[in-house]
Order: sequence, then structure tokens, then C-alpha cells
Amino acid sequence: MVSARRSASRRRVNVREAVRAVRQWGPFAARTALYGSISCTAGPLTWDRRASLWAMRRWCEESTRGLDIAVDLEGVEHVPNDGPFVYAANHQSIVDIIVLGSVLPRDYKWAAKRSMFKTPFLGWHLQLAGHVPVDRSSGSRAAAEVIDRFTKVLQAGKGLLVFPEGTRSPDGSMKAFKNGAFYAAVRASAPVVPVALEGTFHLMRRGALDTGEGNIRRVKVKIGAPIAPKTEGRESARVVDLRDRSRLAVGDMLRGLGGVVDDVVDEAAEARGRAARASS
Repeated sequence: MVSARRSASRRRVNVREAVRAVRQWGPFAARTALYGSISCTAGPLTWDRRASLWAMRRWCEESTRGLDIAVDLEGVEHVPNDGPFVYAANHQSIVDIIVLGSVLPRDYKWAAKRSMFKTPFLGWHLQLAGHVPVDRSSGSRAAAEVIDRFTKVLQAGKGLLVFPEGTRSPDGSMKAFKNGAFYAAVRASAPVVPVALEGTFHLMRRGALDTGEGNIRRVKVKIGAPIAPKTEGRESARVVDLRDRSRLAVGDMLRGLGGVVDDVVDEAAEARGRAARASS
């Protein structure tokens, strides 16, 4: 009898979650169709596809409000006024992109999963606006092609938004950073702008149908000072140096916001730093 009551309770919870998910994601899908259509039709008619940029910003802003998310932004003065740069942010949740897209300034291209480019309206916008598809399961040749695409974005004077962890954190703590975007930053002599994001993991974890219920939920975003790549030495060493300095900056800000950083990765980075200093 107890087991039957528990099963009935789970069904009621699941039904409630399903209804809530439809209420949240139904309007989200409608907004995606609306602003995706605006981007695809008006974008090619405007200089530098500015209509596509406007549509993306409006989609992100209205989507965060529609999901009852309020974003506290700090450090916007650190974003370069011109020239190429790389936003490097930690990755906690599927909603990170709309949260960051609602507040990060300047025109920049996303590094997005290739599967997203197949999504109606959103995928059409991503292709039209020049965002960069990334296939996590591919080998070294595909990885080199992605780095080349990143580099071309930066060499064109644009910004680039990447999640260097490569995928969403399974437990909310920030993991190791991958090298790809830092190769591009070194080759294009572009600074990395560290971004710490805290609050989205608890808002919508992996496997969740929706962002839960309640009042306005606050998410914190902090932008750090640009980190310039070194100009001397072997390329691979400069890439590792830029990656580690960027991760340290994001980690320090994330801790300040109340977030968690994987300390094992930090210890490995510190060991590499000590070894590099000893050999210099």
C-alpha cells in the first residue's frame, strides 16, 4: 500500500512537471520561431546582419524573462570596445546561452553543438548569422577545422563565445578547460574575456523538464578583465598558459559568486605553472 501511494505521488509530480514544462517551453518555442524568422528574413537585408543580432538579443532577453530568470551583471566595463576577443565562460545548464545572450555586450559568435544547427528557426539563425558548429565526438581533424573556424571569426574582428569545459557540468562545479578556443586566441592575438556564471545549475539540472516553479530566480554573471595571450615562445606552451590563466580567472570569480570549482584540476594547473617557472 505504501508503495502504491508513492507511485501515485510520483505520477502526480510527473504530471505537474509535464504541465509546467509545456507552459514554459511552449511560449519559448513560439519566441524561437518568431525571432528566428526575423533573423532569416531581415538579417540578409541589413549591414553586417544587424537584424540577426537584434533578433538574437530580443530572443534571449524575452526568454529569460519568460522563464522567470533575473540576471545580475557585473564587470561589463571590462569588455573591449573594439577588435576581436573571446568570451570564455563556465557551463552549468542548458539555459546558459540565453542567460549570457541577454546581457553580454557586442556582436559575437557562439560555439554551438552541431545538432543545434538542425533545429528549425534556431538552427537557421545560427547558420545565417555565422555561428560556429562544434562536434564533440569528432577526431583531431575535425577539432583542427573548428579551431580554424574560431580563428577566422576572430581575424574578421568579431567576438567569440565559448564554454571551454566542452559540455555542461554534471555536478555544478567548474571542470577542466579544453584548448580549442585558446589556440584561436593565440593565433589571432585576441584577448580572452573571462566570464563566471552562477545559479543556472540549480535552476535546471541535466535531465530536468523545466526550470521549476517559484518566484523570480536570480542568476549572477561576472565579467573579468581581458587576458592577453603571450607573444613569445612555442605556440603550444602559449595556448596552455592562456588556458590556465583564463580558467584561474573564471574560477576566482565563480568562487566569489558562491560557485564551486574542481580543485583537482586547479592543483594540476598549479603544478604545470611551477614546472614552467622552474624551467624558465
